[in-house]
Amino acid sequence: MSRAKTSTYEGFTAEERAAMKEHAQEVKKEARRGSRADKAAEAVRDVLEKIAAMPESDRVIAERVHAIVTATAPALAPKLWYGMPAYALDGKIVCFFQSADKFKARYATLGFSDQAKLDDGPMWATNFALTEVTAEVEERIAALVRQALS
Repeated sequence: MSRAKTSTYEGFTAEERAAMKEHAQEVKKEARRGSRADKAAEAVRDVLEKIAAMPESDRVIAERVHAIVTATAPALAPKLWYGMPAYALDGKIVCFFQSADKFKARYATLGFSDQAKLDDGPMWATNFALTEVTAEVEERIAALVRQALS
């Protein structure tokens, strides 16, 4: 008995495939780097270059997020993760910025991995939409980053 195919799944989008390729390149690049200090400095440079290459609307937000995260949590190391600016503790991603342009989304997001200690009962948010960075948003980002490391 044959079954009719009902799935409309067509695999990964072009943007998702590109992100996976970027991640593979990031891993290879990191493995080729020299000393630990060189790796850290080059990773920061990579993040800043990625932010600078974003469309203006995303770049403005990403620059503010980068400044807030690095000022609030100097222990987090900037690095690229799937082509996105991310911030890691002991090599594990804690939070990341995803530009709206990256996946043709309506808004940019600030996301947190399962390494972030944002737990609040049986359900909590791990991704936050960003359309602009106001003083109130800056405070909220800083508070989330502090909580993520608590």
